[in-house]
Amino acid sequence: MRSSSVVSRRVAAAAVSVVLASGAAACGPEDAGAAGGTSGKAAGAPQKGGTLTVLNNEAQSDFDPARLYTSGGGNVPSLVFRTLTTRNREAGAAGTQVVPDLATDTGRPNKDATEWTYTLKEGLKFEDGTPITSADIKYGIERSFAAELSGGAPYLRDWLVGGDTYQGPYKAGSDGKKGKDLASIVTPDARTIVFKLRKPEGEFPFVATQTQFAPVPKAKDTGAKYEEHPVSSGPYKVVENENDGEHLVLERNPHWDPKTDEERKAYPDRIDVKSGLDQAVINQRLATSSGADAAALTADTNLGPAELAQIGSDKALAARVGTGRFGFTNYIAFNPKVKPFDNPKVRQAISYAVNRTSVVNAAGGSALAEPATTFLPEQKAFGFTAYDHFPAGKTGDPEKAKALLKEAGYPNGLTVTLLHSTAQNRTTSPEIATAVQEALGKAGITVKLDGQEPNSFNEKRWSVKDAPGFFLSRWGADWPAGGPFLAPIFDGRQIVTDGSNYNHAQLNDPAVNQEIDEINKLTDQKAAAARWGALDKKIGEQALDVPLFHPVYKQLVGKDVKNVVISDWTGVLDISLVAVK
Repeated sequence: MRSSSVVSRRVAAAAVSVVLASGAAACGPEDAGAAGGTSGKAAGAPQKGGTLTVLNNEAQSDFDPARLYTSGGGNVPSLVFRTLTTRNREAGAAGTQVVPDLATDTGRPNKDATEWTYTLKEGLKFEDGTPITSADIKYGIERSFAAELSGGAPYLRDWLVGGDTYQGPYKAGSDGKKGKDLASIVTPDARTIVFKLRKPEGEFPFVATQTQFAPVPKAKDTGAKYEEHPVSSGPYKVVENENDGEHLVLERNPHWDPKTDEERKAYPDRIDVKSGLDQAVINQRLATSSGADAAALTADTNLGPAELAQIGSDKALAARVGTGRFGFTNYIAFNPKVKPFDNPKVRQAISYAVNRTSVVNAAGGSALAEPATTFLPEQKAFGFTAYDHFPAGKTGDPEKAKALLKEAGYPNGLTVTLLHSTAQNRTTSPEIATAVQEALGKAGITVKLDGQEPNSFNEKRWSVKDAPGFFLSRWGADWPAGGPFLAPIFDGRQIVTDGSNYNHAQLNDPAVNQEIDEINKLTDQKAAAARWGALDKKIGEQALDVPLFHPVYKQLVGKDVKNVVISDWTGVLDISLVAVK
């Protein structure tokens, strides 16, 4: 996510895929979950047994650990695939921490964080009872480099020595032999695995939560067909996979030993995942909670403003709503290569003119959006440092904006065009654009709206050649830290001229680039977070964007669902902890 164009091209897609299925935003339900507490929902202590039904809008396609682009080990996938590390399965801020999973610790770096060593726990087994070894993890990672298994997180291609040219174990090497391994992953014995990196990466333990780190037994690998029955290392195994993940049925893996897994509780005996459902239908079924839907939840559908209004008058339903926050920022992006946005005073004037109250209302109201003045999300894990360089109050400061426009040479105001999406997503949509238009109009800035369908919208805003000077955008991170949030947006070495470019300002400041490198060397995440926060504040002085709001996610669960835990890593309830009895 930090230092290559490959990484930059992928991270935004991941961020959007995890939470946006609900129409809100990327990996995202005041309830008991609001502050990160556990919501018991149904009365009584959670017990083992029963069937949990998962009602989803999007199918869990490509159910292969090499092809999944998941955040923090994923949701449904993390029931089947264990990884070297995983997210801490606790609510709120505590859930942003990395903890061991298959490994005994979160990794042991060398002095400059260019080498990471892991030791596997004893007693780990696949669903067929065979031992899980370091060679299985090495092979699982290697196959994720194969072109026919593309789709997963790209960090290792950029970070591992030789990763940029490695093509996986299926393709023949220069000597014509298949099965070539990646030499920068070393397995000196069955329980030890060592990763050799091209450069310091203090956040490597976060990357080790990705499903590419799930073990795959080479003898059971069927290539592109492996997704039909991947070999489980987690508490559940796949017994049915219909229509490329549209219907998944999981049952207990008898060889999963809870003594080796402190994170997953695995209460239900069976998990039935049904996808391809309309979001309104999902929420209606959960609200009604009849039959099997009483023990149901959703992993990808949030409540909208209208649904929340209806639920607000029903105390019983309101008690079944969980609140989640995922590291995500919606903002106005400037391209200083385009006039008049090359003038800092013009950018500052717009920053003062924005009415965040109207923007929040357009995003669904204060229950679904929180005003933002920083690019980093308001979470300690990211390094959040409070600042407001252009204080506009709750409703904007048009007079200050007019004064700045006059200083910029526009005493009579100016006319600009704002690119936005036509998708009804309440993030980059017409409602948000109109709120910006109305606020800037009070400052003498006439805003013409250029609404384009999603594909065209993304192509334009992510193009170095054709990017406009003024557009709506959004960003979410693959793990809760400042690196994957700031580096793709502000590291000049990540400017992509022949593909998707996320550095909207095309900022290439040697001092910023150097600070990113220095922070990457830190393995102390608290120290790194403080540096990321300071860097965010420093970059913010340049008015290269206008942070608008951070989304909030609301999810409804069936009346018999209990032990709902929502972390600030994913923003959604953790299926691995849910019980239905």
